[in-house]
Amino acid sequence: MPLFSEKVARLWILWDVRLLVLLSLVLQVILIIFGARRKIIARSWIRILVWSAYMTADWVATVALGNLASSQLGDPGWKTNLEAFWAPFLLLHLGGPDTITAYALEDNELWLRHFLELVVQVGVAFYVILRSWSNSAISFINIPMFISGIIKYGERNFVLRSSSTKYFRDSLPSRPDPCQELVTVVEEDMTGKIFQESSKGFTVKVHNDIAPKDYYIVQAYFCFERFKYIFANLLLDDKERKCIVSTFTDKINAVDAFKMVAVELGFIYDVFYTKAAIVYSQLGIFLRCISFICSLSALVVFSIIIDVQAYSLTDISITYLLLAGAVLLEIYAFLLLLFSDWTKIWLIKLLKKETSKTLVGRLWRFISDSAPLLSNRRRWLGSIGQYNLLSSCLRKVQPAYIGVQKLPFVGESLDKYWHLNREDVNMNIVQETIFDFLKKHGDLLNGLEGSELIRDYFFTLRGNFTLQKWYGEGFLYRWCTVDIEFVDSLVIWHIATDLLYYGDLDGKGDVSTLDPKCKVSKYLSDYMLYLLEFCPFMLPQGFGVIRYKEVCAEAINLFKEKRLDDIPKESKVCKDLLERYPDQINDESFGLMIMGENQSLLKYGCKLSRQFQELEYIDRQRKWEVISEVWAEMMAFAAHSCGWKEHVQQLRKGGDLLTHVFLVMAHFGLIKQYTGHKLMQSTSPTFEEERKVILEKYVEMLKEREGNIEHV
Repeated sequence: MPLFSEKVARLWILWDVRLLVLLSLVLQVILIIFGARRKIIARSWIRILVWSAYMTADWVATVALGNLASSQLGDPGWKTNLEAFWAPFLLLHLGGPDTITAYALEDNELWLRHFLELVVQVGVAFYVILRSWSNSAISFINIPMFISGIIKYGERNFVLRSSSTKYFRDSLPSRPDPCQELVTVVEEDMTGKIFQESSKGFTVKVHNDIAPKDYYIVQAYFCFERFKYIFANLLLDDKERKCIVSTFTDKINAVDAFKMVAVELGFIYDVFYTKAAIVYSQLGIFLRCISFICSLSALVVFSIIIDVQAYSLTDISITYLLLAGAVLLEIYAFLLLLFSDWTKIWLIKLLKKETSKTLVGRLWRFISDSAPLLSNRRRWLGSIGQYNLLSSCLRKVQPAYIGVQKLPFVGESLDKYWHLNREDVNMNIVQETIFDFLKKHGDLLNGLEGSELIRDYFFTLRGNFTLQKWYGEGFLYRWCTVDIEFVDSLVIWHIATDLLYYGDLDGKGDVSTLDPKCKVSKYLSDYMLYLLEFCPFMLPQGFGVIRYKEVCAEAINLFKEKRLDDIPKESKVCKDLLERYPDQINDESFGLMIMGENQSLLKYGCKLSRQFQELEYIDRQRKWEVISEVWAEMMAFAAHSCGWKEHVQQLRKGGDLLTHVFLVMAHFGLIKQYTGHKLMQSTSPTFEEERKVILEKYVEMLKEREGNIEHV
């Protein structure tokens, strides 16, 4: 017995190509609209939609093209129908929109596979056109659309190859672009400034004839030309470091700094995931003009010569949709190109040439006047993920949706995403805290002779530097920072931050009355746990990830001991934890933890919170200032340790705060990709002692810069 009736089978034979062609057009519309949105918005539904469309688009176009080549072999009316005219449009769709060529970095590495597909699909389309060729005007309209399809498909393969790791690195010149049309690099005498590592420095000055409102985008483009080397896993010399550092002047604030970094990351995203490598070039503009003229001419000629009596109304309607869709997508892509940061840079360069000032000036005024919102548009949504260990474990004990966790394959992921929160985060105070921390150390380290002996070592302390600065060596906080794995340290500090946060919240009763540093500590704590839960590849790896799962299981078991109809809130849970784990941890217990045994991270989180509570009676305000700075130092360590590929991968998910922090660190000269930074890998007692002396000296200099800090 056939699965489908004969009527359904005939209907599918009649409509299979038509449905596939229409679906291919719809997928192109989705990709061109949402392909650009994913670098701004980190919403899961956008990622799922773009991923589904990206993975389906090539398959649908390939199947439709294959059906065109095979389904009409025995059709005597093959030369008189319109289906053969649809083959070039499928090539056009296989070329994809300008806004997305690769969904992930791995797609760029598969450029050779795509090139083979290009050869095969162009051959199939040519076969369809050749077999259906006749002296009718429809056959001749195939030519411009076929040319347009080859251009689009060829562009995609060229960009995939250019963005692959090997060819991207090989394409970089020995020296970064000096950007002489935009800026002047001035060598200055730095004599008289304290702690300068040499008497010479370099300053990047934007040309005077460039409007002040465009300074940030010019400086961002200048830095982007250098950051390309960092994202190609190459090094920059000391001159380039000084030039990049000079783009962050003393007057810049956190908002402007992160705004500038967002522009730079937008350039980097375009290079790896879009057709920017060819579109924003003279060749790309020339090809874009040819493609648009071919599509528009085909639409006009088809509208004039079409005989509506000779073809079915359905086929004529589908053909009009394909032609109009091709033209409208070209116009939409042109508008995106016109109002992009790349075009702004191109126009600024042309405005400096006398021969083109009139035309370019009018175009520049048109863009500025017609799209004021675009000049201030958000390059990054500025939201961060928030995931809390105690809250998520409480909800797992009594889930809002019964049975979701038991769903095969997707249950655990859905449950995690229900506990994810991106709302109610004051990004201004978060950015200010991180920026102030990095600026403080960047300004001092960049002016300190022999700073390369401290920079890399500084970021290995993971919070201990801040604790040493405030409390001295006597408090022995190394047990919760550098003496254990980073993930263990992260979880302990996350638990302790929660215990202290809800303790203060119970005392005040209102979140709005809490210390801003308290809120920042909570935001950063939940954000770092979000990275551990959803983006563990961005953090240093080790056995800590396994112990994190163990502490989650331990917390769930503890909460299950409560009555299920009376699950306590977070504040009540924090009190219960402090009661369950009394302060009975001695030096022997610390030793066991450091050796990898006795790993109850809940217990050690309680221990850490008690240490701060014991200090609270001396200085209540200091507690949250110290904790927020510890979290900033831990985040800087994570950004410093994360590989460039992991940072670029996150750009396709709306960008991540950690990647923005990484580039802010680069602006302050605090990354290891600058030459002169020596990894501190020696373990000799002499070297360790020298490093300790240098660090103590740096602490004293920092305290002198900030003002006298008395140890508790």
